[in-house]
Amino acid sequence: MDLFRSMQVFVTTVQSGSMSAAANQLNLSPAMVGQHIAALESRLQARLLNRTTRRQHLTDFGVSYLAQCKDILERVALTELAAETQHYEARGNLRITAPITFGSSVLMPALKSYRDLSPLVSIDLVLSDSNLDLIEEGFDIAFRIGDIPDSRLIQRNLMPYEVIVCASPDYLDKFGTPSLPDDLATHQLITFTPSQRLSWTFYKKDVTAQVIPTSMVKVNNSHAILNAALAGLGIVIQPKALLDADIKAGRLIQLLPDWELGKKPLSMIYYQDQHMTPRTRSFINFALKTFS
Repeated sequence: MDLFRSMQVFVTTVQSGSMSAAANQLNLSPAMVGQHIAALESRLQARLLNRTTRRQHLTDFGVSYLAQCKDILERVALTELAAETQHYEARGNLRITAPITFGSSVLMPALKSYRDLSPLVSIDLVLSDSNLDLIEEGFDIAFRIGDIPDSRLIQRNLMPYEVIVCASPDYLDKFGTPSLPDDLATHQLITFTPSQRLSWTFYKKDVTAQVIPTSMVKVNNSHAILNAALAGLGIVIQPKALLDADIKAGRLIQLLPDWELGKKPLSMIYYQDQHMTPRTRSFINFALKTFS
């Protein structure tokens, strides 16, 4: 017989005072209640109840075993309640990874709104421009820029990740404003170190212009590049999400607005799981609404 069920029958029998009363509570026959008690005694090689035709009472071992059974049954009940609660309520730790610029400039400010909606969820955000493995690193959700070749992942497309050209008003007053992509060759350029040898390709309707930047300053951090632009050190090409606030405030001016540098898709990825936790599901819904 099922040990856990037999323990439930034993506890109910003691608490109700008789096997017949326990049988009524558990919707079992008195004979089946007796079989559960007998199965426990056989398993334990010890008597739990001394029974007569009119009454029953616990043996010394039965008293000790009853206390242990109650403790076990209570722990199981609490665990099931916690699992049931978690099934409906977003709680626990959520691990997210995102590119550094998007994560710090766009995702991080938005997390306040998510925490307002899901206050019982704690967030572990890891910013990296490397594509960290979700399973090996234990992430629930990742944001990626560009196409995702891994067929094991669910990819949800979000807003396009646009790159633009900017400089400060002080720089432009001193060195002039470029009107064509080719004009950048005569300007002070600040580039992101990992991509400094790549060409910049501009698009305008059917016209394409390719510029190979000659950098006067090379930096390996997007926020450092932003600060360099604000200081008037030169012209930068960076994600619009990083530059938007300073453009709106007039601290930076967008250059070559009629030319596009292309847009890369921003995606949210996660592994398909039929038992997805409420915290993961709640964040996915939030991100789709916020960043689409």
